[in-house]
This record gives sequence, structure tokens and C-alpha cells, in this order.
Amino acid sequence: MKFRLLLGLGTALLLLLGYLFFFPVQVDPVSWRPPRAPALEGKYEVNNNLSRLLVLYEDQCRACEDVAIDNQGRLYGSSVTGEIIRFDGRKEEPELFFDTGGRPLGMHFDFLGNLLVADADKGLISINPTGESTVLVSSHNEVAFGITDDVEVGRDGKIYFSDASHRFQLHDYKLDILEHRPNGRLMEYDPVSQETKLLLDDLYFANGVAVAADQSFVLVVETGAYRVRRYWLKGNRAGQNDVFIQNLPGFPDGISRGSRGVFWLTLVSPRNPQLDKLMVKPLQRKILARLPEALQPAPERYSFVLGINERAQIVYNLQDPRGKFALITNVQEYEGQLYLGSLADNGIGTIQRPR
Repeated sequence: MKFRLLLGLGTALLLLLGYLFFFPVQVDPVSWRPPRAPALEGKYEVNNNLSRLLVLYEDQCRACEDVAIDNQGRLYGSSVTGEIIRFDGRKEEPELFFDTGGRPLGMHFDFLGNLLVADADKGLISINPTGESTVLVSSHNEVAFGITDDVEVGRDGKIYFSDASHRFQLHDYKLDILEHRPNGRLMEYDPVSQETKLLLDDLYFANGVAVAADQSFVLVVETGAYRVRRYWLKGNRAGQNDVFIQNLPGFPDGISRGSRGVFWLTLVSPRNPQLDKLMVKPLQRKILARLPEALQPAPERYSFVLGINERAQIVYNLQDPRGKFALITNVQEYEGQLYLGSLADNGIGTIQRPR
């Protein structure tokens, strides 16, 4: 009896080891030594500045990833259900503006009143004020967008958007982070010529996008590398790129241009020390990818927003360690208020813009 029990346990152990070491997975990790995470002190000092945040429309927009605001001051939230919900303060009930049938992430209005949507599944979509939609583009050079992530419009009408990963889709976004290969792209779409141009590739999970007030550069977040990259649109460095800010204390997600020369950058979660240690160990990360999702690293409930000026200096540091409204993915500034979207929480967060 003992022999058969031991034999059964041994067989189970061999099967488990075989699964952990040899079961096929999508990821092909590479070794990367991330810079040492900065301490949450000094310019990143822990505070409760976001604890006074209010949550609007709490049960009316599930995991509102992004917020857009039209020229009438109405709020639009991109729900995990695929719906884009419009909130008009003059009406009691929200309105269904459009259902993409996918997963709308970043949103931005163009100068004609069309809502541009980066839909992770569908591509770059334009929705006119009457609710009619057009898919502007869903691939480039015969490579489909895996996670169309964020979008912004330049003063000349050109549209800048990110493809976070051409290898993975949104439900497998963690695999892209674990693999740490540069699968992301920054694109430009010209609505006049209807042509799409690749501005940058080899990005580590290309995420939020923002254009400078003087239109001289566009910023794109690299979530997987803890940094923000800058692509120059004008001047002597036009066509070149450099790092705008790096070694952030968390996973950067959304970025948007606010007032007075400030960019609002969200950190969806603080850095994970265990994950940082694993980044130099491709084999262990491959084993980690075989584990159930519940056993894989997950974002920490924490609220974190930075205000950064055009010289890449931190001028605002907004946090809430308790994560009343957590996993913040984007910020939109409008008439002295900040409106925040979340990867996990429902509704739209709001707080007065700090002076």
C-alpha cells in the first residue's frame, strides 16, 4: 500500500514538473535587468492627496479605462462591457453612446466632434456625433494590431495612437510583460490621406499617448520598461526619439496633456520587487506563465498619479495607498477638475486639480 502511494505521489510530482518545465506556452522571455526601483520618498513621497477623490456614476460604467470630454462638457467612459457611456450632468440617467463590440480603451475627440477610440480588439475607430462608426485602421504592413491602446489628436488633425503589443491580445497582456520583448508600436494616422505611418516600433508595451502643447513632440508610455519615450515631430530633431522619463516607481499606464504645461501620468500599480528580480531569469518567468492566473503577479490596489512638466520634472505627486479608487489608468483635465479612469473600479473618479 505504501509503495503504491509513493509511486502515485512520484508520478504526480513528475507530471507536475513536466508541466512546469515543458508544457508549451506563448511566451519566449529574454533576460532584462531593470534599474533599481526608486524609493517612495522625496519627489515620490507617499501621501494621501487622492484620498479626497469622489467617485461619480459608480455603478454605471464598469472598469472605465478612459474618460473623454466633449465640447459640451459631457463625460464619456469606456466600459469593459464594450459600451461607451455618456454622462450628462443635466440628465439623471446615463446614455449608451456606442457599443464597439470589443474593448474600448483610450478615447479622444477630434476637432470635428468625432470620438476617436482605441479599441483593443477592433483597432482605431471614429464615431461621429450621431453614433455612426468607421474603423480607420486595424493593421499596418499586414501586421494586425494586438492591443490598440491609446489615442490623441494633433493640432493639424493627425491622429497618434499606440499598439501595445502585436504578439498578444488584451486578455494575455501579462504575458507580454513577462516576455519583455519590444512588441509595441507608435503610429500616426492621417485622416486626409487615410495613410498610416509607423513612428516607433520596438516598444515595451506601448500604452498612453500625449502630444505636447506646442506640437513639437509626442509622448508614448512604455509600461513594460517603466518609462515614457518621446518622439520629435518638429525642429532639428524631427524624426528622432529619446527617453523622456525613466525608472518610474510603478507601472506607467495613461498619459494626457493638462493645463500649464503639465502631463498627467498614471501609475496603475507600484513596482513588484519579486517580478523585478525575476526579469533576469527567463526560465523562471516561463514557468510563471504556466501557472494559473491567480498565482501570477497582479496589480496592487494603490492610487498613483504624477504631474510632469515638459522638462520631465515631477511637479505633482498624488497618491492614496489605501486605493479608494485604484488601478488608475488615465486622467483627463477639464475646467479645474481631474477625471480619472480605472482598470478595475467602476465609475469615474474626480478631484480638483492641484494648484
